[in-house]
Amino acid sequence: MIVLRTRQFTKKLPKLPPHIRVALAERLRLFTKEPRHLLLNDHALHGEWLHLRSINITGDYRLIYEVLDDGIVRLIDVDTHHNLYGS
Repeated sequence: MIVLRTRQFTKKLPKLPPHIRVALAERLRLFTKEPRHLLLNDHALHGEWLHLRSINITGDYRLIYEVLDDGIVRLIDVDTHHNLYGS
């Protein structure tokens, strides 16, 4: 799997709490090996996020990504559920 990162995603990484960065790295390792692993709770989004997908990083943090092609994904954003979706 080829993983690309948006500028927005890259800028947010250093601002995340250290324990969230560790959890994100672990989930990304799992995601690249088994993208549909149940622990990730991978699901399609709707509304303004239509055509994007989300995986769980922790109970509150989410990673939004898009599938560009077979085996190529782009990481869009990472933040708390509330900051991403407003609820």
